[in-house]
Amino acid sequence: MDRDLNGVLGLAILDLTSGQSLLLHADDVFPQASSIKIAVLAELYRQAQQGRLKLTDTYTVDKSDLVPDSDIMGGLTPGVTRVTLRDLATMMIAVSDNAATNVLIDRVGMDNVNRMLAGLGLKNTLLRRKMMDVNAAKEGRENVSTPREMMTLLEAIYRGKLFNQETTAEFLRRLATHKHSPIREAVPEAIVSADKPGELEAVRADSGIVFAASRPFVICVMTTYLKDESAGEAAIRTIAAAAYDYFDRLGRSSPYGRVVSPYNSRP
Repeated sequence: MDRDLNGVLGLAILDLTSGQSLLLHADDVFPQASSIKIAVLAELYRQAQQGRLKLTDTYTVDKSDLVPDSDIMGGLTPGVTRVTLRDLATMMIAVSDNAATNVLIDRVGMDNVNRMLAGLGLKNTLLRRKMMDVNAAKEGRENVSTPREMMTLLEAIYRGKLFNQETTAEFLRRLATHKHSPIREAVPEAIVSADKPGELEAVRADSGIVFAASRPFVICVMTTYLKDESAGEAAIRTIAAAAYDYFDRLGRSSPYGRVVSPYNSRP
């Protein structure tokens, strides 16, 4: 896929059972687009666990907060509609609503997001601008990460290093909110995929945890300098499908590769 893609591709795939990983250009820094919202969601849940805020705290929609690609927030009534922080998080993850994301960034604090990331040793994962801040992007203040660091963040969450068990479960449920994404499209509908895609001009990315039966795995695929953005999406789907096939097969097999299917009695 890397050879055939007209662009730059990096990936990190982690077997959460064995700890083995597959890395390609894993320490290259890539624009994250909306995939950085995973970090915003993590800081929101961290502060909720600490009691610094409640997910049921409410926000009244303000017209001044609306930015492009705010499909849900843009349809609400400014000055009247009240939503909870949990509602905003759902909008941010399910439809990548940018206004909802910016409200959450203001609530949790951009510096706090970056301190949380730095505390996990993630030196190249940075939230440096709000959504759709084109001037900041032109100045080079892009939201960035690497495949390895996004993998590390997701593994830390999965293993309970950031939240307690209850908050971890709630975080993963929110991240698994149904959405259109290359990873989601690559695995069977019945399989939970807690991921967040991102897209910008010449950029496509998707990072998450796929809960393949008996063999969950982290997958982070990032592309940039794309000549054809649809090719970047197709590359992510192809890689995610291959990864799922591999882990699904491992999860159903004995150490020797034998699969014993459930016995179906016949009348």
